Amino acid sequence: MHVTRQISRRTMLKATGAAAGAVGLTAVTTPAVAAGGAFAHPGLLHTGADLARMAAKVKAGAAPYTAGYAKLTANRHSQSDWIPNPQAVVYRGVELRPRSTWPQNYGALYNDIHAAYQNALRYHVSGDSAHADTAVAILNAWSAKLTKVFGSADRFLAAGIYGYQAANAAELVRDHKDFQLERFQKMLVDVFYSVSEDFLVRHNNGTPAPHYWPNWDLCNMACALATGIFCDDQSKVERAVEYFKHGAGMGSIKHAIPVVHDDGLAEWMEAGRDQGHSLMGVGLMGTFCEMAWNQGIDLYGYDDNRFLKGAQYVAKWSLGGNVPYTPYAQLDQRPGIQHPTAVAQAGPTQVRPVWAMVANHYTKRRGLSATYLTQIAAKSAPEGGGGDYGPNSGGYDQLGFGTLAFTRDKGVTAAAAPAPSVAATASASPGGGDLAATGSQDVVGWAAAAGVTAVAGGLLFLRRRDRVRRDGAQ
Repeated sequence: MHVTRQISRRTMLKATGAAAGAVGLTAVTTPAVAAGGAFAHPGLLHTGADLARMAAKVKAGAAPYTAGYAKLTANRHSQSDWIPNPQAVVYRGVELRPRSTWPQNYGALYNDIHAAYQNALRYHVSGDSAHADTAVAILNAWSAKLTKVFGSADRFLAAGIYGYQAANAAELVRDHKDFQLERFQKMLVDVFYSVSEDFLVRHNNGTPAPHYWPNWDLCNMACALATGIFCDDQSKVERAVEYFKHGAGMGSIKHAIPVVHDDGLAEWMEAGRDQGHSLMGVGLMGTFCEMAWNQGIDLYGYDDNRFLKGAQYVAKWSLGGNVPYTPYAQLDQRPGIQHPTAVAQAGPTQVRPVWAMVANHYTKRRGLSATYLTQIAAKSAPEGGGGDYGPNSGGYDQLGFGTLAFTRDKGVTAAAAPAPSVAATASASPGGGDLAATGSQDVVGWAAAAGVTAVAGGLLFLRRRDRVRRDGAQ
């Protein structure tokens, strides 16, 4: 088995004057990839340097990596005796019309994806090949059988969330001698990406794009980007990046984060809806930015660090702080749009494993001040993953384990340099350094801030998210 590969030159997007107006996934003006550029593998949420860092820190007994790894090894999905349960068709959502019902079985998919991811991650940290073999067996079983993701409008959530997650699990074992790479790539494109692309272009058979909350777009954007990287498809990556910047739907960054307030915080659109979906949104946008970053594309810093300001807003609100909110109807008059009017109530016990990745990027890689992110990441540590945050689908929306995977000291090449200001396209790191490598030479990560050396007792359960909604507004 060969899972360590020399990381190739990072792909960088160059400026080509992309249109500023809102666009769909098709018929867009996209930036070009630098001549001679190649996709880095592994290069979705984790690079080879990231995986080496995790293994070295755990072997050395460094905090808080050991606490993060203890969360991983304690999770039932990370055990090498996991038996996959592949399905030919995965159904999510209940159609409300007579004689059009089907059994929801999407739990089999998300449980197996998280088992594959956790076993693959555990292999890279421990070196125990039994975990890599288990991950490969799970992924091969699904690529041999799955033909379709179907259901109500919720099928788009299934395609987006489980598509990006499946790609990330497979990326960790793509060089395993038994992994069926081409078959898995075909499944990603035919089963997951095709549904995500259709949503981003048509938003469920021509439903006005603003009808769907940001998370619907964000998960499908993540699937599109992950598929493009995993399949070495430049056009898919460029289109996903362009949608992040200028897409017509609510997941594009200026729709999801519509207002930058005078205090430097930026309003998160779904804060007018509820806390759980806002946390999910931070996780999805962070996932999108991290995968892009690992290919040399800086979306974290896009539009003068707009995502940082939005994440700080959600962090402060989730910690119990007061945040401003402009009613969305005053900001966007397009037909079909959701119109929250005030910030929703937030509870300090509602936790998702979304903060370590975002906080470490801005404060460690980029050396920026992010008080609320630092506080909430420390409070949430050590982060677990699927199976640690409740039994329903909402507990599996993030792959998690950020304390183990994303803890880092300040980067060597990016030290205290801020991310680029408003730019038309992505850019490389300051001084020509490798974006994905910044912060890869950690010595001790965030031990003082997190204050964790062992697994915290008890679980925090999210409220049930997989409710049937007649209008599909998840």
